[in-house]
Amino acid sequence: MTKLYPDAASALADVLRDDMLIAAGGFGLCGLPERLLDAIRDSGVTGLTFASNNAGIDNEGIGKLLRTRQVRKMISSYVGENKEFERQYLAGELEVEFCPQGTLAERMRAGGAGIPGFYTRTGVGTEVAKGKEHKDFPGRDGVMQTYILEQGIFADLAIVKAWKADETGNLVFRKTARNFNQPAATCGKICVAEVEEVVPAGSLDPDQIHLPGVFVNRIVLGAPYDKKIEFRTVREREPA
Repeated sequence: MTKLYPDAASALADVLRDDMLIAAGGFGLCGLPERLLDAIRDSGVTGLTFASNNAGIDNEGIGKLLRTRQVRKMISSYVGENKEFERQYLAGELEVEFCPQGTLAERMRAGGAGIPGFYTRTGVGTEVAKGKEHKDFPGRDGVMQTYILEQGIFADLAIVKAWKADETGNLVFRKTARNFNQPAATCGKICVAEVEEVVPAGSLDPDQIHLPGVFVNRIVLGAPYDKKIEFRTVREREPA
């Protein structure tokens, strides 16, 4: 049975529903599953919860779904570049669960490994720790230290972006686009990957595969892509 689907809409057609928890790869505008996010927007599903490092920027990435009011809650590390996110949050229209970046990555990884929860010192004594179980353990120096319990993320759907895939779903990510794509892919009941290139099975170097195909249920060829730049910084021209 092939994992390759003709487009993002068909790959998600029998998967999407209202009130889903979706784990999405990407970091800023790097490694975003753009085609899949567009298909989710166009499907009209609502009440979505996204676990993602950030919410993109205005009208890019998850920001597109914020514009259409399809997102109910964000589980994120950083939200500072999205004005619509800020507006909805301050107006009480959007629920936000802030999560330290490393903790969010580990929550996804834990979910993918079947681990329901883990203890971490990150966030102890801050707003992040409120309402969470606290427990003392001996630290590296033997001194008792306080940790908080964080839950693994078990998503209904994972959407990721990769550079290459073979026909069995083995994925290779390109440089920093690996970011949250790898842990996000593992924690979904169904993982759909959009890729820039699909190659025959057996043509990828096994030592270069970043995510085994066992984690990937469906593949979409999304190319060509525009290489978007989040911030364009240029040097001021010196006087002649």
